[in-house]
Amino acid sequence: MRNISDIIEEYLKATIQRTGGDPLEIKRGDIAKKFQCVPSQINYVIQTRFTLEKGYQVESKRGGGGYIRIIKVSPHDELALLDHMISMIGNHIDQHTAENMIIRLYEEQAVTKRETNLMISVVSRDNYQLQMSQRDEVRAKILKAMLETLKYRETN
Repeated sequence: MRNISDIIEEYLKATIQRTGGDPLEIKRGDIAKKFQCVPSQINYVIQTRFTLEKGYQVESKRGGGGYIRIIKVSPHDELALLDHMISMIGNHIDQHTAENMIIRLYEEQAVTKRETNLMISVVSRDNYQLQMSQRDEVRAKILKAMLETLKYRETN
C-alpha cells in the first residue's frame, strides 16, 4: 500500500511531465487541501523527493502570494550530467544522497539497470567498517571514480 508521500510525489511528477518541462508553481495549502493532509506533509515531500541530486531545483516564496516552484533540471548531455554529479559530491557523501544520484543516472538513461544495481551495492554502508565520516569520504571517492569511468565509454 502506498503512503500519502508517494501519492503526492507521483502527482507532482506527473504534473511536471504534463507541463512539458516548464516550471511547476504550486501553493502548498492548495496541494494539502487536495490530498487532505497538513501543509508540512507537502514540505516533507518536496524537501526529500525533489532534490538537486534527483534532478530538481526548488524555489519558494513565503507570504500571502507565496508559491513553491519546482523545476526539472535536464542536462545538456550525458557528459554534462556526469560532470555535474562529480562536482556535487565534494569530499563526503552519505549513502542516501549517493543512491539518489545513481537512480537519477538510471532515469536519465546514462546507465543500465544492471549498472545501477552494481553501483548501489558498492555505495552501501554495509561495505565499509569505518566511522561515519571516513565511510562517507571513501564512498565519495569511489562514487567519483565510477562516474569518471562512465565518462569514457568503450568504443569497440
